[in-house]
Amino acid sequence: MADRLFTDPSLAALYDVICAERSDFDDFYLPLVMSARSVLDVGCGTGQLLRRAREAGHPGRLCGLDPAEAMLARARRRTDVAWVLGDLSTTAWEREFDLIVMTGHAFQVLLGDDELRTALAAVRTALADDGRFVFETRNPAARAWETWTPENGFEVVAEDGSPVRYWVETDTPVEGDTVRFAQFYAHPRWEEPKVSRSTLRFLDVDPLDAFLTEAGLTVEERFGDWDRSPLTAHSPEIVTVAARSDRHGDG
Repeated sequence: MADRLFTDPSLAALYDVICAERSDFDDFYLPLVMSARSVLDVGCGTGQLLRRAREAGHPGRLCGLDPAEAMLARARRRTDVAWVLGDLSTTAWEREFDLIVMTGHAFQVLLGDDELRTALAAVRTALADDGRFVFETRNPAARAWETWTPENGFEVVAEDGSPVRYWVETDTPVEGDTVRFAQFYAHPRWEEPKVSRSTLRFLDVDPLDAFLTEAGLTVEERFGDWDRSPLTAHSPEIVTVAARSDRHGDG
């Protein structure tokens, strides 16, 4: 579960360890990236996806965008990828990318309607005429937040070899389509756990598609998980592949 606003370098260093196993990358996103000439990863975090793509031999343009300097500091250890500090409200790319992705549920940090509209408008502007915008949001019907409890935490080994305990707790009851939660990190050398608090928005298919349509984006494919299984009421994810609507002759 990604926190897109890490400001503590010690927590940013733990991100790659906690998220080392990425079936979303291996089974879904990486093949898409490898087949695209130019790729923008929005909310790229520490840059895992684009680093993997370059290591796998991607020869084209790779660009990562993230608002957290601590995360990008780790991403910038790889210098053959462009790393940009900011978000979609601060960019001015026009028809430059064959593929734009938002992984790690980064789409869910777009909380307000206006913020979401601004982001989607920027995505459409940055997409090449035949480009694709691919992202996922958790299916609200699956109620994933009910599993965010200390009992479901786990332990990882940090880069220095020390054990770190990680767990998640929801802060308050669900308010509309948003969920507030906190991520906890307990290290033997820390007097108390460090905490990173976040809020995520859980959009269902109908309101999600309304925002996409308003932005001039058309859904081309939709899946319920990284294995490309169909979306059902019980699917954990809503995985969307969208394109510019003007590819279909409406402007």
